[in-house]
Amino acid sequence: MATFDRIADLSLSVDSYELERLEQAVSSDFTRVTTIVHLRGGGEEGVGEDVTYNAGDQDVQLERGAVLPLAGDWTLRSFSAALGDLDLWPRPPAMEAQRDYRRWAYESTALDLALRQAGTSLVDALERDAAPVTYVVSMRLGNPPSLDRLRGWAELYPGLKAKLDPTSDWDQSLVDELNAMGVIDSVDLKGRYEGTVVDNPPDPRLYALVAEGFPHAWIEDPALTPETAAVLEPHRDRITWDAIIHSVADIEALPFPPRMLNVKPSRFGTLEALFAAFDYCAERGIGTYGGGQFELGAGRGQIQYLASVFSPDAPNDVAPSGFNSGEPRAGLPASPLEPAIAPVGFRWNA
Repeated sequence: MATFDRIADLSLSVDSYELERLEQAVSSDFTRVTTIVHLRGGGEEGVGEDVTYNAGDQDVQLERGAVLPLAGDWTLRSFSAALGDLDLWPRPPAMEAQRDYRRWAYESTALDLALRQAGTSLVDALERDAAPVTYVVSMRLGNPPSLDRLRGWAELYPGLKAKLDPTSDWDQSLVDELNAMGVIDSVDLKGRYEGTVVDNPPDPRLYALVAEGFPHAWIEDPALTPETAAVLEPHRDRITWDAIIHSVADIEALPFPPRMLNVKPSRFGTLEALFAAFDYCAERGIGTYGGGQFELGAGRGQIQYLASVFSPDAPNDVAPSGFNSGEPRAGLPASPLEPAIAPVGFRWNA
């Protein structure tokens, strides 16, 4: 049975919903804003998180309020179909990919509510087990690059593994220092982003530096040009993809079969598309690891939940949100995260 079919016909009764704004200052010039969706019905409440990055898009949604016609008796399948017929955007999003992010917020909220109304959990509904979640800490080293913050985290959390974003100002001495620390698990070249603050144009010198300098690290999202493809040809089995993966069709359209993929739930939009991707990868022996979108609320626990079910031993980019919130500090749960599955619903009791 397809994974989605195990939950698709769960009953869902919706009386009302509410939107809640969350924000966190990340730096002097960036405040992360997300929206928590609260879906209520039958004496229960489901929660999910809209991880759209543009704060203005979030605020316009909040200003419009809870006006979508979501009330009624549904199944998860019929509710998803109804969402597909609704315009979730009071104005077009700053980036088209964020349509999937908002759709995921409502789909994940509906999943949580349907499971709670049924008195069961996602792992029980899927007949799967949850396992401890290995995670990596994702960060940029700044401009110019500095290892101070990474060293601070590594000192507090021995054995910490990192996913770093190389940039063209990296050099061999920095690579040598990182290798001496022994923390690199993956590098994200961010070559498939367009029109964002993290765009990283293809750089054959940089690609050679990190591919050869970190011979055991996963290499995520290179931009393949004739020059960079030649550099990465010997390292194809370590190339993974993220930003362009929104569906099974996107996996099939890759330039060569992958060994590993970053499966970010919010990129897929719907529960059906997400679980179809997990099924497709499992059937073909493609590894997956979880990824996040700087969630501030319930969404972070939900991606940790999915990682515990589908990719517990992979380099999951789902570290506790405290790693995203400033300078190194003690007291965060170390990797691997012990399962924190709520008895009912789609919740991770962090």
